[in-house]
Amino acid sequence: MTVTVVDAGPRRVSRAVEVAAPANELFAMAADPRRHSELDGSGTVRDNVKAPAQLGEGSKFSTNMRMLGVPYRITSTVTEFTPDEVIEWRHPLGHRWRWQFESLAPTRTRVTETFDYHDAGKLKNKLKYYERMGFAKANATGIESTLTKLRDRYAAE
Repeated sequence: MTVTVVDAGPRRVSRAVEVAAPANELFAMAADPRRHSELDGSGTVRDNVKAPAQLGEGSKFSTNMRMLGVPYRITSTVTEFTPDEVIEWRHPLGHRWRWQFESLAPTRTRVTETFDYHDAGKLKNKLKYYERMGFAKANATGIESTLTKLRDRYAAE
């Protein structure tokens, strides 16, 4: 299966893919910040500095990142958490990363990843900050790489 574009609405970049693995297994990876570097296809996620043993709505986690050769650290806050179905966290700049897991069969899951900047700040949206800085396009490419990596990880099993 190929990665497909999902229309999640304005100022949202969303892609989906079917993965040959159970939803709970895939959710567990996304719900553990220490494993985010295993998922990441963009090459920006490094290791996690601080994360609770288990995430839930309101949890915070810090991640080491690297973009354009520059290392930095961010602390994100979980904004939605439904076990085996949805996890979403808010970046300090206001945008959100959302992962959805739809069980299609016991060992087949539709995984959707979304970069959502629709409410990341009125001024930023008015100025088209995310588009002008190239984040919308770069994140679309990163999401496609991430989902391809995830799909391929389970294709050989």
